[in-house]
Amino acid sequence: MSATPLKNRAPRRVLAAAAGLVTVGALVAAMPAGAHDRGNGHGHGHPSRTVDVQLLSFNDLHGNLEPPAGSAGTVSETQADGTVKSVPAGGVEYLATSLRTARKGNPYSVTAAGGDMVGASPLLSGLFHDEPTIEALNGLDLDVTAVGNHEFDEGATELARLQNGGCHPVEGCYEKGKKFKGADFPYLAANVTNEKTGKPVLKPYTVWKKNGVKIGFIGVTLEGTPNIVTANGVKGLKFHDEIETVNKYAKELDRKGVKSIVALIHEGGAPASSSYNYDCDSPGAGDGISGPIVDIAKGITPKVDALVTGHTHQAYVCTVPDPSGKPRMVTSASSFGKVYTDTTLTYDRRTEDIVRTSVKSANHVVSRDQAKAADMTALIARWNTLAAPIAGRPQGFISADINGRGSTAPEKPLGNLIADAQLEGLAPADKGGAVVAFMNPGGIRSDLVFKASGSEGDGVVTYGEAFTVQPFTNMMNVVDLTGAQLVTALQQQVSGSNAASPKILQVSKGLTYTLDLTKSGAERVVADTIRLNGEAIDPAKTYRVAMNEFLAGGGDGFAALGQGTNKLVGASDLDLFNAYLAAHSTASAPLAPPATDRITIVQ
Repeated sequence: MSATPLKNRAPRRVLAAAAGLVTVGALVAAMPAGAHDRGNGHGHGHPSRTVDVQLLSFNDLHGNLEPPAGSAGTVSETQADGTVKSVPAGGVEYLATSLRTARKGNPYSVTAAGGDMVGASPLLSGLFHDEPTIEALNGLDLDVTAVGNHEFDEGATELARLQNGGCHPVEGCYEKGKKFKGADFPYLAANVTNEKTGKPVLKPYTVWKKNGVKIGFIGVTLEGTPNIVTANGVKGLKFHDEIETVNKYAKELDRKGVKSIVALIHEGGAPASSSYNYDCDSPGAGDGISGPIVDIAKGITPKVDALVTGHTHQAYVCTVPDPSGKPRMVTSASSFGKVYTDTTLTYDRRTEDIVRTSVKSANHVVSRDQAKAADMTALIARWNTLAAPIAGRPQGFISADINGRGSTAPEKPLGNLIADAQLEGLAPADKGGAVVAFMNPGGIRSDLVFKASGSEGDGVVTYGEAFTVQPFTNMMNVVDLTGAQLVTALQQQVSGSNAASPKILQVSKGLTYTLDLTKSGAERVVADTIRLNGEAIDPAKTYRVAMNEFLAGGGDGFAALGQGTNKLVGASDLDLFNAYLAAHSTASAPLAPPATDRITIVQ
């Protein structure tokens, strides 16, 4: 798969692709290589040696064009007195305004993203295979993004379509007389290669240039992408080590005379505080950041001047030492367009490198008390008109918010509801005979919110809202697993690849156990407390277990779940969810949030 030429952009920037792929070399050659700017450097009346380049960045938008609903649409802000305030944030109408306001007075401004711009998207974008989001990102003047794992949800061919344009191969063009143009910014996938050819499936890097200032961007996704994407999505692809890949291309850029380099890495960490304005470099015990990005940052060559990261949906601005021991900025901007990062890169024209000691960075809330960008409002309205006949259909009724994505607890009310819906739909003998159901927490993408999102009325769950909760439309599987495999699967929530960052499965009613967080590894799941309908799990007995196809393939580190036999493929997770809402709620008897009493937590 090769990239097609980038479309011409506004004169404020020119992007040059990697050698051996498509370039805009002729445009670059026509620019004055040694042009100097006045008034934007650190001198007066003379061409300045340094110039400040503004790097605006965000990550994990996931097609959230409209403000995310409920607790998923807020960020935590620590106040001067130490209290924490919840601030409503996000929505591309506000993100566009924030970015455009930030760019004012900054003639050297570049906007980059850390992956997962699309995938697991609400209905407004997901229904149209994320064409609306790509269109919005074009309008936001995004310059470049790394791929994330969710960019591969529909496979490399569909990702290439999002980059290059063209109408959907099955559903065609969504608007009469309009052909989808594709992204006018490059998707970078340096560490994703075609298994057969060994070549990157998209460009590994790009170079941003303006008046002689050159900054290279290398984009990678996490090496573990195949573990968190369905097998079909990554078929024929190979994912390589993040550090080795970035270092390889940083060397290549350096050889080409590009000394200023930013890595866009779709992998992240967990800061000690969830507040977007937390001082990550606080010296206190337990402060700072943990997670995969720390070791990655420590291994990436000092040739790279800053790291824009993502994946963990956290907000942080941290310094992590590079291999030479010098501090280097590592940033992430929460998710869903709720936060953006503003980083100042001081570029030295003589060395053509970034003055690392001068790098400054801060996260900012995309608040909803600013003006909406009119072009984004029009874009949302246009696509909403197309989606309305499907999106607005009522599916059921709830009496209060049922938290899923917005819940930080291991057991989530919405997780219980989804697992119960799956068990009920697949328990009949002719549907699979399931006795228990498991739901992966990462598959719950939103909350169910009581307040009306449109004209449907409070408490009404629409198809669009249900889709936003479960946008993957995974087919359900029912398989045979032994009791021993069931116990192992529960232990894999907190061990192996999930030891550092546990993934607690949401379980259907009837399954109970104790999770002892004072212990470590697999021992955190107290095996002799596991009960199904009051009875201890028999290691030798066979159980019929319902789960989505992602988990049934061993996804998210649950190898034991991938060992199932005698598979029956059922309805989609979304169909079962909607059927459950319809069967268990009416306007006069809405569904209440389920109790969270299946997993006993010891801390």
